[in-house]
Amino acid sequence: MTRLFDIFLAGGFMMFPLLVLSVVTLAYAIQRVWFWLKLVVQERQVVQDVLTVAQYDWEKAGEIATAAEDLAIGRFLAAPLKLNNPTPENFRLALQAAADKELIDIGGSNKLLESVVVIAPLLGILGTAGGLITTFLTLRNGGADSADSSGVANLILQALISSAAGIAVAILAYTCFRLFIVLRARRVDYFATVSNQLELIYLHIWNESVQDLSIN
Repeated sequence: MTRLFDIFLAGGFMMFPLLVLSVVTLAYAIQRVWFWLKLVVQERQVVQDVLTVAQYDWEKAGEIATAAEDLAIGRFLAAPLKLNNPTPENFRLALQAAADKELIDIGGSNKLLESVVVIAPLLGILGTAGGLITTFLTLRNGGADSADSSGVANLILQALISSAAGIAVAILAYTCFRLFIVLRARRVDYFATVSNQLELIYLHIWNESVQDLSIN
């Protein structure tokens, strides 16, 4: 721990804003991961209940979806289930409209991570530039005497550490950013899968109703 603290201090002033960015990135990542974990568990339970009940009680399935309208998947499923005897075309349009509405900004915005990916390397480069400038000023004023070699080495080390820290923070933020992009893409696929399953159940019920009416 002492060794890490010494390295941190050796990186110069720019290590402090980089530390703030790293803490913010980790806090945001933990919050979003917790959000996704809870969302997946809750949504899968709602979907399972609705699809299971819809096979034998359409109105009850609508009630379950309506009760879960605090979740995006609940609102998505409730929209077509609230329709009164819709045609297959209207049912499909209701699914598509609900999906478009709920998937506009799924999972929140990742602008914070995008900003960190851009800002962190720039701060690292700024710290590197400052260290190199100070190094050259020291060499120009004091020369490359042995008495100054230790100070020059420390300044070069500061430049390298700040640059490496900026890149490390950017890599961390970019990794989290790509993870959340993948999770959002999978959620889009999940909505499409659930939509297809619900539509198939409805078409089966719709066809049976049409056949019963034609026989009567």
